[in-house]
Amino acid sequence: MTPTRPLPRRPVAGRRWRFALVAALLWSAGASAQDDTMVPIPMPAQPDAIALDTGPLPGATATEAWHRQYERVFARNVTQATLTPFLPEAGKATGAAVIVAPGGGFRSLSMENEGWDVARALAERGVAAFVLKYRLNQTPEDLEGFAQSIRDMLAGPRPTRRADAPEAIEALRPQIADARAAFALVRSRAEEWGVDRDRIGMIGFSAGAMLTMATTLAGEDARPAFIANIYGPLSAIQVPADAPPLFVALAADDGLFAGSGFDLIENWRAAGRPVEFHFYERGGHGFGMYPKDTTSTGWFDAYVRWLAMHGYVTRAQ
Repeated sequence: MTPTRPLPRRPVAGRRWRFALVAALLWSAGASAQDDTMVPIPMPAQPDAIALDTGPLPGATATEAWHRQYERVFARNVTQATLTPFLPEAGKATGAAVIVAPGGGFRSLSMENEGWDVARALAERGVAAFVLKYRLNQTPEDLEGFAQSIRDMLAGPRPTRRADAPEAIEALRPQIADARAAFALVRSRAEEWGVDRDRIGMIGFSAGAMLTMATTLAGEDARPAFIANIYGPLSAIQVPADAPPLFVALAADDGLFAGSGFDLIENWRAAGRPVEFHFYERGGHGFGMYPKDTTSTGWFDAYVRWLAMHGYVTRAQ
């Protein structure tokens, strides 16, 4: 996702909600007018990307395509999931690791702003990071068709935001499988990559945050040691008794999720599980690693301090 224009703090409904989501998916106030244009680009070289064993997306006909917008790159029509490692220098490595899940409404992936840039910053802090390029819902291959498909989607019923709802789990079956395969791969190569199997977490942005929550609920073999929900939905869920520590960051002018209450936070607290919540005055939706003149830009430093507070980035002896 990308940084959006400031939007109303109150819940939006009907056409207003749909317009807000269109804005979040397709436009940005943080970029100049020329940056708003989606420009097709060749698929970037990804020499370190490792194909996951979840296979091709069933029934896919469109091929993977990439475009540039807001001076960052995005992937669409991903049919084969991959995981790209970003490993810290040997002298910096702490043994902690994070699976990074970019957002994009399950129709695109903000690979740079919410993927590679996050992973590089984590590696600089001594945390091994792994960017998950998960399989996506199919959209038209041309960019205008892609944009129209988003508008058509938003004209339909508003989907559930509960990560534990049966229909949500079913809809995210391919993506959850990709996330579980990512954890399995990191654990299988933990010694090679200098990773502590007990300190592998997950961070997700927007749709990637939904995937992070769904993965956490999917079963013991995939449960992260710690999780972060960055401007994802905060709908109520049934919190497991052993739910991992949770870090949340959201802007008050986020037009998608800021007006829906904080049930997720309260559920985590009621279950007696650790949770830290940063509710920034401004930042819009999709601020990610974009530098902005708002305090939301400080979310990453706060996240790393939170990891340190919990001992996840203490260097292994």
